[in-house]
Amino acid sequence: MFSKSDITRQTIIEKSAPIFNIKGYSATTMSDILEATGLTKGGVYGNFESKDQIAIEAFEHSIGKLLEALRFKIKKESTAKDKLFAILGFYKNYSLNPLTEGGCPLLNTAIEADDNLPFLKIKAQKALDDLLSGLEIIIQKGVQTKEFKAEIDPQKEATLIFSIIQGGLMMSKLSDNPKILNGLLDHLKITITSQYLN
Repeated sequence: MFSKSDITRQTIIEKSAPIFNIKGYSATTMSDILEATGLTKGGVYGNFESKDQIAIEAFEHSIGKLLEALRFKIKKESTAKDKLFAILGFYKNYSLNPLTEGGCPLLNTAIEADDNLPFLKIKAQKALDDLLSGLEIIIQKGVQTKEFKAEIDPQKEATLIFSIIQGGLMMSKLSDNPKILNGLLDHLKITITSQYLN
């Protein structure tokens, strides 16, 4: 059973998450949060000590949605190749139809938090580690089951795949051109098929 306080807290997180993801931490004001939630200052500050705390939990909410959706896609597949293809399929047209309003929460937060917001940078680093680790495990299992070539370096390839996805996403968003990301995703598919498989 959730208490009234738990429900209010969750509402604040869910309503403020897209605002932070669209506008960024610096441009998001308490007025934005009050307007989105319909609460008074006392209602918000009765559940959170500061804007920083709301931003942290809003990011965790957004990145949690992303990770959950990715895991759902991956779990449907049985082979390492198909799991990787499921990830690539997840990001197809992502610059046009992101899972979370405003685009990729990791990309948005990483850019803004780099040098200015250490408390958010730590959270973004943790999310990056989780995403890379998940990719690495898939590739590692592919090598272990001999689906992928023995010389494949799981850590290196996971970093490469994720860098291409995030780089393509950033370029597509900036250019308003989804073909950039989609072309890179197609290239990754060809690479996995031609260079990974035994």
